[in-house]
Amino acid sequence: MTNRPNVLWIMADQLRFDYLSCYGHPHLHTPHIDALAKRGVQFTSARVQSPVCGPSRMSAYTGRYPRSHGSTWNGIPLRVGEPTLGDHLREVGAKAVLVGKTHMVADQHGLAWLGIDPDSEIGVRVSQCGFGAFERDDGLHPDSARQNWSAYDDYLVSHGFSSANPWGDFANSGLDEDGDLLSGWLLKNSRLKANVPEEHSETAYLTDRAIEFMKSEMDSDTPWVCHLSYIKPHWPYIVPAPYHDMYDESHVVDPIRNAAERDTDHPLMSAYLNARVCKSFARDEVRTHVIPAYMGLIKQLDDNIGRLFAWMDDNGLSENTIIVMSSDHGDYMGDHWMGDKDFYHEMAVKVPLIVADPRPLADGTRGAKCDALVEMIDLAPTFMTAMGCAPKPHVIEGRDLTPLLHGTDGFSRRYTISEHDYSWSEMARVLNVPQEDAHTTMIFDGRYKFIRCEGFDPIMFDLDADPQELNDIGRSSLPNHADARSRLEAAMLQWATRHHARITATPKVWGGISNASNVGILIGYWDAVDYEADVGKPFDTLKPVGRPN
Repeated sequence: MTNRPNVLWIMADQLRFDYLSCYGHPHLHTPHIDALAKRGVQFTSARVQSPVCGPSRMSAYTGRYPRSHGSTWNGIPLRVGEPTLGDHLREVGAKAVLVGKTHMVADQHGLAWLGIDPDSEIGVRVSQCGFGAFERDDGLHPDSARQNWSAYDDYLVSHGFSSANPWGDFANSGLDEDGDLLSGWLLKNSRLKANVPEEHSETAYLTDRAIEFMKSEMDSDTPWVCHLSYIKPHWPYIVPAPYHDMYDESHVVDPIRNAAERDTDHPLMSAYLNARVCKSFARDEVRTHVIPAYMGLIKQLDDNIGRLFAWMDDNGLSENTIIVMSSDHGDYMGDHWMGDKDFYHEMAVKVPLIVADPRPLADGTRGAKCDALVEMIDLAPTFMTAMGCAPKPHVIEGRDLTPLLHGTDGFSRRYTISEHDYSWSEMARVLNVPQEDAHTTMIFDGRYKFIRCEGFDPIMFDLDADPQELNDIGRSSLPNHADARSRLEAAMLQWATRHHARITATPKVWGGISNASNVGILIGYWDAVDYEADVGKPFDTLKPVGRPN
């Protein structure tokens, strides 16, 4: 127990907001996450800064937009020197610890350039996105050798699940009726039960490791942020028994899509729809086969979260721990004829966000639903405030959510922003778009969602008139649509051109730089009278600056 609250920050990879019962799913009941919402604030308009894992997470961990931190897609390192949540917390005697996934790629070139040993304390910290890595497990390596940064493979082997790739062969594969091993990476195998008992699955393992971390801190006076970052329900869509057959085709909700979307003449959207994953999930038989497994993964997640919360209750941690439930992006699951993520419809860019603050100041908002426009970059400054960090507006671009949690004034936002670098993709190759132009940016004002597509016409949706985003009005000539486009384009330009890189100049430093006359730099003064009128002290008191020999 500490005077400052601890923070348990749960992130479930690729979890759609509307696949939780507290967000309205009719068949998938998630009572433990729902109970968290009842004792905290459930945000109904939270969006991520990129609809893909890496840049979304780097934004959450830095409190900064992708255009600011530069890690714009998976595999692009977060540069050495980019300040993270863990860096800010260490300044006030707190710590950030990882249990699970970050999708962080270390800036090996930057480490070598600066002469930093990757195995040193600083090198490890930089390589782990500022977290202390209690347990890192990124998964997502079907054909790789044993993962040298994860203990999960060794854990599986120690429990009798031994192979060259235990993660792939057991946690993410299943057996057919003849006992043949079938990979969960193939969508047709999604309904098989995973080749591992539930208690040894990745979700259960990471839950156990979070408990082990909290046990290790029971006698510590150092407040912590524990980032429990689950890999599931991210693909491969395969789940252990008994969750593999809890749901069937009768539980699959109808897709959100229409024929006009499929027949679009927008070159970029057409290229998206022709990508392999979209063509697969556009098929009804794929949707109805895979979605029950996706639902099973989420049900398993909720049960493990319930187990974790019960342990925290029994050990007195709940009363002094802010608990956050979030996701890094959603999953199309065939909506809009699309699969995976990578664009800006609500099921991809809007995420669940629940924050339960146990402190008495939050008593008035328990069980509230908040429709304020919030972003994932808002979590870093919120945690910093809870830990006693001074505000850092020259670094942090997110906004502290504490006023919304405590029912006070002080939070406002007119727009949310999200970005995507698709230079890696089938779309860029098909359209022959160079890397520097393969970029889209979304801005949303609570009604209109405007998407700038570099080199192509914009895409826009009116979520008041068209909440399912079925009708692209990006090229509409109606006056109200044209006005909205102009207004949002101007807002996007204002956002893009404001300061985002001057992170080394604190207000104190900047004040000293801006007052040049204090250091003897006299620009534009005609005479001593002119100087004395401006500076307020006699000219002859100015001390000469020494010159080198």
